[in-house]
Amino acid sequence: MKNLLLNVGSFLTAAILFISCNNEKTVSPSPEPGSESGDRFVIASSPIGSSGVADYLLTTSDLSQGIISTIGQGIEQDGTYRYYMTHKGNFFSLLYGQGNPGAVTTYRLDEKGELEKFSDFQSETVQVFAAVNDDILTIKVPRSGDENASWFRINAQEAKIVGEGKINIVALAGNGERAHFTWAQQVGDKVFAPFMSIKGAAPDVFGTSFPDSSWIAVYDYPGMQLQKVIKDNRTGVIGTYFNNGILVDEKGDTYAFSAAVSTNSGKLNGKNPSAFVKIKHGTTEFDSSYFFNMEEVSGGKKVIGATYLSQGNVLVYMLSDPANQYGPVRMARINLYNKSFAWVGGVPEEILSKSASYNNNTITEDGKKVFVGINTEEGSWVYSVDIEAAQATKGLKVEGGKITAIVKMDR
Repeated sequence: MKNLLLNVGSFLTAAILFISCNNEKTVSPSPEPGSESGDRFVIASSPIGSSGVADYLLTTSDLSQGIISTIGQGIEQDGTYRYYMTHKGNFFSLLYGQGNPGAVTTYRLDEKGELEKFSDFQSETVQVFAAVNDDILTIKVPRSGDENASWFRINAQEAKIVGEGKINIVALAGNGERAHFTWAQQVGDKVFAPFMSIKGAAPDVFGTSFPDSSWIAVYDYPGMQLQKVIKDNRTGVIGTYFNNGILVDEKGDTYAFSAAVSTNSGKLNGKNPSAFVKIKHGTTEFDSSYFFNMEEVSGGKKVIGATYLSQGNVLVYMLSDPANQYGPVRMARINLYNKSFAWVGGVPEEILSKSASYNNNTITEDGKKVFVGINTEEGSWVYSVDIEAAQATKGLKVEGGKITAIVKMDR
């Protein structure tokens, strides 16, 4: 998987395409002491020093120590922009075609715990994908021209498209611009789809005249009929392009963050701060009593990525330079309940690039640690972060490539 943003090679972004991949099996290291029994992880790694080269998929049973390498190992992917997820025991490799037709390659674990390909099928290039019930919901969102976004339901077990439809994104925005979905998230029996408002016309396609509002479209499922649009004016757009801004906790409450980095003609034009807002379980309105100002607690930085861990704890990535969405990030641990904030120790203060926040974190069964892929100028490692202590320890080293995803396989 490679990270891009607005068609620029950055750490946030993606979509979906596909073409067949070879059946070569991964070569995995033997289980190390301290590995979690029965667990199997897939690490996607992009070869260092090469441009336009596809990822390699490596498998391992231990993220806490040892060395794994792309050299002579792994399953090479077909296509340079791949994104990954696991659902219903299957591993999906989604290829982003940058406007061209796409496809989906599906793998399962064999008896030895290695990946084996079992399905290829044609799909559209999409900008959104999310696990919903037994499906993977994908959405193709045109940024100009066609006023309709197309959605597809892919059955995760059968690995085939079982439903599709269209959404008029100009009508959805309702302000003369276009709604561009940043992601989708299952919340109860509904789908929450946050979107940004964009001009959709050159030379400022992703610019907007509405930077200080948050929108979430609420759909039923599987029909994907629009029920309502939730709106708030205290922060900015929920999530960013190809970056999920919605988190759901154990109570069923929904928390959503905004980076507040909307632009007009290439310049930041919002007045509201980067923040978390809340939607209480069973409701479809923003909770006016809850607001967690991230710039206030971080010294002016903006949250650009977040992964929910447990008991209100969240791993967040903060922009070191709020004006540069493609620049270095710094890692922190926050708690949504008591609004605490702590920089994570034991990791570089300036992380050059990270894998996408929707699948680069794997929490342990006891909920006390999370494994995170970090790339630096010195190399790439999987770090183990003690959630309560906000302290990280360097673990598995990935040689020969930059980590672009870490996915724990379902059995």
